[in-house]
Amino acid sequence: MNYTVVLPAGGSGKRMKANKNKLLLELLGKPIFLHTLEVFQQDPNCDAIWLAVKDEERRVIDNYVKKHKITKVHGYAEGGMERQDSVRSCLEAIPPCGIVLVHDAARPFIDPEVIARLVEAAKTTGAAIAGVPVKDTIKKATDGVITETVDRNQLWIIQTPQAFKYDLILKAAKSAVEDGFLGTDEAMLVERLNYPVQIVESTYENVKMTTPDDLIYGKAILESRIQEEKR
Repeated sequence: MNYTVVLPAGGSGKRMKANKNKLLLELLGKPIFLHTLEVFQQDPNCDAIWLAVKDEERRVIDNYVKKHKITKVHGYAEGGMERQDSVRSCLEAIPPCGIVLVHDAARPFIDPEVIARLVEAAKTTGAAIAGVPVKDTIKKATDGVITETVDRNQLWIIQTPQAFKYDLILKAAKSAVEDGFLGTDEAMLVERLNYPVQIVESTYENVKMTTPDDLIYGKAILESRIQEEKR
């Protein structure tokens, strides 16, 4: 089933310790966000890409899009103060469709097979998000003293993409604005409507480029994939 993907791309470089939008930092000669766009450009089931960007960065980003022939970019929306605002801005700009994916532009290593499973799950259930099981032991603590060891078999590390039926995520986004609610991801907005959200198992490579250490890991992933293609 086909889908439209929304990419909030108005981030900062604070935790990356950069003096510009971290998405413009390069991995093997290309900006992070461009690696992400290429995944969706190459996916035959992706109908359109929409980006939420800062006004002052739109020209730079659009120049990269045109130079690298990312033809599926259908438009831009204005990035907001919060990620949630940026996503809603895109949702209100895109034409109504069946399935919408929301994906962090700073996650360039999403597996196309995971995307396909997410879209299929969202088609059936209405809402599905990518995640991986927690591998480490997790403990709760108060004032530095352990109060509980949490059962990790019930815990997931949540990623993007997060996939939804268009009407559902638009309703959830508008409801959040009306109620003054700020969530940490789109699934949280849907959850507060008492709507079930399915988890689709992703890969541990689907990391978000957030800190300088992530760039080192990202470079290693890309180099490993290049070597695999040569074999």
